[in-house]
Amino acid sequence: MKKLFLSLITASFLITNPLVLAAEQPNSTTKQHQKTRKQLPFNELMGLSKAFAIIKGAYVEDVDDKKIIEGAIKGMVQSLDPHSSYLTEDDYDDLESFSRGNFGGLGIEIGMENGVVKVISPIDDTPAQKAGIIAGDLIIKIDDKSVRGMTINDAVKLMRGKPGEKITLTIVRKGEKQPFSVDIVRDVIEIKNVKAKYLEQNFIYLRIARFQGNTTDKIKEALKKIRGKRKKSAIEGIVLDLRNNPGGLLTEAVSVSELFLEKDKVVVSIKGREKSSEIPYSSHTTDMFSGAPVVVLINQGSASASEIVAGALQDHKRAIILGETSFGKGSVQKTFPLPGGKSAVKLTTALYYTPNERSIQAKGIVPDIVVESNKVLKERKDVFGKGYSEADLSGHIEQPEDGKKGGNKVPKKQQTNLAETDYQLHEALSLLKGLALYSKNDSSNKDNNNKTATK
Repeated sequence: MKKLFLSLITASFLITNPLVLAAEQPNSTTKQHQKTRKQLPFNELMGLSKAFAIIKGAYVEDVDDKKIIEGAIKGMVQSLDPHSSYLTEDDYDDLESFSRGNFGGLGIEIGMENGVVKVISPIDDTPAQKAGIIAGDLIIKIDDKSVRGMTINDAVKLMRGKPGEKITLTIVRKGEKQPFSVDIVRDVIEIKNVKAKYLEQNFIYLRIARFQGNTTDKIKEALKKIRGKRKKSAIEGIVLDLRNNPGGLLTEAVSVSELFLEKDKVVVSIKGREKSSEIPYSSHTTDMFSGAPVVVLINQGSASASEIVAGALQDHKRAIILGETSFGKGSVQKTFPLPGGKSAVKLTTALYYTPNERSIQAKGIVPDIVVESNKVLKERKDVFGKGYSEADLSGHIEQPEDGKKGGNKVPKKQQTNLAETDYQLHEALSLLKGLALYSKNDSSNKDNNNKTATK
């Protein structure tokens, strides 16, 4: 079975689960530490001490003490699970840079799979996305160096560099017969985590690229800006786009969920090793959209915090989930600073559960309606052809001239077909239109029934 090892070093990239994406009760943590002190395996620790002494005395070259100790800690932590890691001083700084929302690099979330680098998701409006990098791409070479045998940290360091410098990635992509090269120019990555616009009429498109410290405020600002003169008109539906959103802050995932839920609804529960460490998070505000239909878009690049939001809205039947099964990152990490404050240990301390007590770990959120991406549909179209209509038949009767200018001609502004540019979004909008129409008809029928009853 394939194992996917996520990168935990991210000056150039993105961490799926920042240090804030973990909350434990302080008393529980303190008690656990006290318990651990009483159960230290002294015999095994003596073995570790002996190994240190052997390396210092017998290795072919002199080795720095710090290097040996850091290597021991790194191996100890990384043997636990793919998300636990030892963070050096630089790594720790990178983690905080991500939480602030800007850092240098290419703009991709990466992992390790079968010895090669795998793209989890590209960040919106970054060099990587603009160069055409997509979720699922496998990076086999960085410039002229093969990634075989590298650790994820080694690969990250190679991909880092000064803004303006070019890097060449060799990509293996599903559906492509041969590996191909992509040139990308490094840049300072400033994450624009929220976008909002009207799709048409009173249907809103809300895109969240990351769950950062200001996400909820940014959503409110964006909605206020686009609503403008339309404040009096009711919102008929919302598309919440969480595709290729690898996560972020737990607190923001809860806060964003609150925008769509009624007060006192459970959003997510965090459960650790001990029952006393269980923490439920509930909504404290009311639904700002007044129950308007919601469709949430997800795909394999949707992970962690984005799965928390999708799971909460799905369990409370507040939204229809459309797209592809999400990544399945259902564990919580907490960062523990080490003495000196310049390095830290990042540990998986708990799993999160949706309101219906579902664990997403290694399973993901399964959409209510499965809709494949444009790329899959395009491949099918290339294989099976574009289909036939009356106009394709030999000797068909031409459309008669009716003397009316314009006829069914589509205005230039509408000639871009949403079904071709973003099929999943097209289907989400179509679904919302259907729900809005049903709601209107249902309300109309109830009014007519009430009038009949009154007579």
